[in-house]
Amino acid sequence: MTSIELQRELQRQLPMTPPRQRLALERRARLLAWSGNVWHVVEFGVAIFAGVIAASPALIGFSLDSLIELAAGFVIVWLYRLRSGHADERRAQQLVASSYFLLVVFIVVESSYTLVGAHHPEASWVGIGLAAFTAPTMPLLALAKRRVGYRLGSSATLSEAAQNQICAYLSIALLAGLLANALAGWWWADPVAALAIAAVAAREGVASWHGETCDCC
Repeated sequence: MTSIELQRELQRQLPMTPPRQRLALERRARLLAWSGNVWHVVEFGVAIFAGVIAASPALIGFSLDSLIELAAGFVIVWLYRLRSGHADERRAQQLVASSYFLLVVFIVVESSYTLVGAHHPEASWVGIGLAAFTAPTMPLLALAKRRVGYRLGSSATLSEAAQNQICAYLSIALLAGLLANALAGWWWADPVAALAIAAVAAREGVASWHGETCDCC
């Protein structure tokens, strides 16, 4: 379903929201975006530090995904602060899509270099702890944003909620790769997990560019 079709379907299904209630929902959307952004800053700092120390493509890729989610959160704040229309939502989605494609290129190059050169990433228990915390908490944030997005009839808000859900999936892939490296010595599991992150990011980037929003997560 394209962004325009989703927007029309949401507007058709939802009753007219009173202006005062809509303002409250928009404030809630901004608050959720700011809350997520605070965490993404922390997430980026921990992941990039642990990734550089361990020479882990998976952790570095995960840290860059945190920056993408941070940018998406600021887009939502911008949309509701300026009372932007549908054209601005589409423009914002395509900007986020472009950043996803950059992430994919970086991860593929870095992971391929690690695999071909047999460069062994170090075990990272800090990264393992980060992934173990993020995996169960991101779906809760995504659920809250998705509920607000439906009530506002906003495809951009739903798209950002989908990104938070994808973050949970990426955390699971990251956790599996880091644990396999730390416990079994499977050094290749780290860059393979990074490639899994790249595949999910590519899929989301394409969907965002075409204006599609996942409402199944």
